[in-house]
Amino acid sequence: MISVLNTIDTGHEDMIHDAELDYYGLRLATCSSDNSVKIYDIKSGTQTLAADLKGHFGPVWQIAWAHPKYGNLLASCSYDRKVIIWKESGEWTKLYEYTGHESSVNSVAWAPAEYGLILACCSSDGSISIITYNQDGGNWDVKKIPGAHAIGVNSISWCPAISADLNLDPLSNKEAPKRIVSGGCDNLIKIWREQGDQWVEENRLEMHMDWVRDVAWAPSLGLQHSMIASCSQDKRVVIWTSDDNVSWTPTILNTFDDVVWSVSWSLTGNILAVSGGDNKVSLWRENADGQWLCISEVAKGLGQTPSEERSTL
Repeated sequence: MISVLNTIDTGHEDMIHDAELDYYGLRLATCSSDNSVKIYDIKSGTQTLAADLKGHFGPVWQIAWAHPKYGNLLASCSYDRKVIIWKESGEWTKLYEYTGHESSVNSVAWAPAEYGLILACCSSDGSISIITYNQDGGNWDVKKIPGAHAIGVNSISWCPAISADLNLDPLSNKEAPKRIVSGGCDNLIKIWREQGDQWVEENRLEMHMDWVRDVAWAPSLGLQHSMIASCSQDKRVVIWTSDDNVSWTPTILNTFDDVVWSVSWSLTGNILAVSGGDNKVSLWRENADGQWLCISEVAKGLGQTPSEERSTL
């Protein structure tokens, strides 16, 4: 069962679009249509506003924490066409601002830490940007995939460094290619592979009949194959599996009653969380027969814990 551990009053003045826990689960970042990003310390079930970051001039769609080996870094993207990387050095300040897109930036995702400090972002202008921190020069290098999806790109996700074709150790296989998956307004899912100094389209996955709203590449801890989850305005969630990251097999997880906005994997990659226009969050797990079963569901406003229980969390 899904149970509510804690409820946080963010103080946002408009709709919240994303909420992300940091690597240690001690901080929560949120972003909103009120143009702000907020960071809370949530140790021991309490909440303390640590930062209220102002820098965007439009709704902020998504946020992403970098791996702590690179310090306390948070990326945010907005309708204002900007990506901002924030850094905590005593106080939170703007480390870098990327303005290379011509329309709303809809998604940001940090690469696996093994690859270095690399951020991918995608936009309604149809392009994807890969932003890499150059440690020697102290600057950020940008590579762009123009025309990645017709009309626009809604979501992006990285292939894990330890993956189906990497012999379990990315550090011993320097030639192992980096990959990202993207979902777009052309109803397509595309897989991109780094080749030399550019990114090339390796695969396009066709199954959805409306805009693809989210894609998520599963962590590969203990898994013998790669998995990607995708969701769409066609109300379906599809699980794509591959043994070599080249040939992919789709399985429809479920057809829901409304648009599906978001899919997110557990850290072990065996449970998928799904949320959509029906205001429900459901958890799904694959059984021994390869069928995906709903193991828990919570509707909006339900699942509140009694006050005496909440005080002990």
